[in-house]
Amino acid sequence: MSGVVLTVSQLNRYAKSLLDGDAKLQSVFVQGEISNFTNHYRTGHYYMTIKDEDAAIRAVMFRSANTRLRFMPENAMRVIIRGRVSIFERDGQYQLYIDDMQPDGAGALSLAFEQLKEKLGAEGLFAPERKRPIPAMPARVGVVTSPTGAAIHDIIQVLSRRFPLTELVLCPVAVQGASAAPQIADGIARMNALQAADVLIVGRGGGSVEDLWAFNTETVARAVAASEIPVISAVGHETDVTICDLVADLRAPTPSAAAELAVPDQNELRGLLGGQVLRMHKAAQDKLKLSRNTLQLLQLRLERSGPQHQLDDLRMRCDKAVMALDTAISSNLASRQARLAALCAKLDAMRPLRILASGYSVAQKDGKILTDAAALAPGDRVTVRLSRGGFACEVTEIKDDAEWKN
Repeated sequence: MSGVVLTVSQLNRYAKSLLDGDAKLQSVFVQGEISNFTNHYRTGHYYMTIKDEDAAIRAVMFRSANTRLRFMPENAMRVIIRGRVSIFERDGQYQLYIDDMQPDGAGALSLAFEQLKEKLGAEGLFAPERKRPIPAMPARVGVVTSPTGAAIHDIIQVLSRRFPLTELVLCPVAVQGASAAPQIADGIARMNALQAADVLIVGRGGGSVEDLWAFNTETVARAVAASEIPVISAVGHETDVTICDLVADLRAPTPSAAAELAVPDQNELRGLLGGQVLRMHKAAQDKLKLSRNTLQLLQLRLERSGPQHQLDDLRMRCDKAVMALDTAISSNLASRQARLAALCAKLDAMRPLRILASGYSVAQKDGKILTDAAALAPGDRVTVRLSRGGFACEVTEIKDDAEWKN
């Protein structure tokens, strides 16, 4: 091409063709550190720089590739990249087009787990205060799991043995693979929308980290957090801990253990009920004994304060009052009799007949007792009453007091 004048576009296109034509550059593995990372949220593409101690190269990972990542790239993260080298014609930018990326050191799944754990923890989804209590005796237990796995069989067996009155409501979902997480999240949402259960068991049996990965996704974690029905997470074996376990209201080490946590043991309930019956019987006997003692005490008080007792008391008080009245009347009568006798004696002493018997007489004129000689005149007729009998006389002479004294 010596002596040929090219436009910039032609030059960039030619350089691109050279790079694209090199088979070695169409699938390369590059180790380096991420810097200048940008998540272009509108398009979903990732832009970054991959560098080592001596050099750097621009890189891009389109949305079609980065949706397969199990972790979110970050600045200063060391990674191993598989991709191709080419030129962005418009800018003449030599760059790396990333098809896949793995953390250099920690595994991608482990890194993704820690990233999501940190993110959801910062939002408070693991906080103890947001976890709800599991109902003591649920009428319906919902199970979101595979209909063919060992987990559902273990759960059915435990529920039948421990509390056969509980109704099991199964929501069949895939528990591994690309469709598992959306199905599990949708199953939780549908169980809530239908209010199909009092408590939910979400989980599956054991498996590899990859097999359990659906329960480490943000989709499932947020569905569990949004559930209005309390959720028991039962994923894998006792040593397996998933994001679903951390968000759930209660974690069970296995599906069988989840079933044991979801319902009470009927044998324990019978024992508790028997103990309650004995305690109630004893309490009733104690209450009856206390009531009898109280009744006896009330009867005694009633006898002491009853009508018959009060009548006897009133009768005694009445008798005493009658006796006192008799005494008072007798005393008053004697006193009055003595006074009457004295008055009679006094009256008798003043009785005219007694006075006449002493030698006195009573002179009357026209039926009126004479007390003053001035009321008489010579010739008046006067009757004189003696103690025994009397006489009539005619006045011949009248004298006053002085004349009588002479």
